Amino acid sequence: MAEDIEDGPAMDAKRFAALAEAYGGDPRRWPQAEREAATIFASTEAGQAISRHAGSLDALLDSYGVPPPGKTLHDTILRTAGRHIVRRRRQRFWWLGLGLAGIGLAGAIAGLALVTVVTPEVQPDHYVLDANATAFGDAGPDTIEEDL
Repeated sequence: MAEDIEDGPAMDAKRFAALAEAYGGDPRRWPQAEREAATIFASTEAGQAISRHAGSLDALLDSYGVPPPGKTLHDTILRTAGRHIVRRRRQRFWWLGLGLAGIGLAGAIAGLALVTVVTPEVQPDHYVLDANATAFGDAGPDTIEEDL
């Protein structure tokens, strides 16, 4: 009767290759639940071949480095950001001015509407120009004398 070495299912080449592709050739980087079965399978010929392939990819990825940006790139980024900030400020002030103009226009229209509603209609047949006439009607002859 063969003894069961691990509690989970046995590792096969397909599962080992999938884990090696996902986590690399070093089983220490793999999930804890997979490490014991992977270590046992890594001692087989197929496991060693898969580990070598994954290890060469790991070495290639580990050797890759990104050089720091040069001064020219740094200066270009700062100039571009500065222009962007200035443009945004101009747009903000433009919209603010447009809003204020809209508020002024709305006030003028409201005032015009108020004057139109409050002003009495003048009948063309009774319309007589004299010194006492105002936009709101005839002030009467006594108004001028009382004000003096």
